[in-house]
Amino acid sequence: QVQLAESGGGSVQAGGSLRVSCQASRTAYCMGWFRQAPGKEREGVAVIDIYDLSTYADSVKGRFTVSRDHAKNTLFLQMNSLKPEDTAMYYCAAYPLFPCGLRGADYPFWGQGTQVTVSS
Repeated sequence: QVQLAESGGGSVQAGGSLRVSCQASRTAYCMGWFRQAPGKEREGVAVIDIYDLSTYADSVKGRFTVSRDHAKNTLFLQMNSLKPEDTAMYYCAAYPLFPCGLRGADYPFWGQGTQVTVSS
């Protein structure tokens, strides 16, 4: 079992930056960020494995960076050049096995989410 707690969401204007964090109770092979906007399906944003190999959704490549602090079991998502379409609830998730993909259904452990709102 892995408990996850997100923090750092908030409101920002388009073009701005935010960093969200996720504190995990213990490490997991895969950790990632997913998001869900009202009326839309959940989508994978960025995932990273225990060797710091990462995968990004096309919509965030070049703007978002996922990273991990292995010593502190913490996951981060640095979001730059934010757009209104990035507005969503952002969830941290963990999966104990290889491989690390962007399919949320593969992840058994989830946080409660943190809201990110980008205004135009």
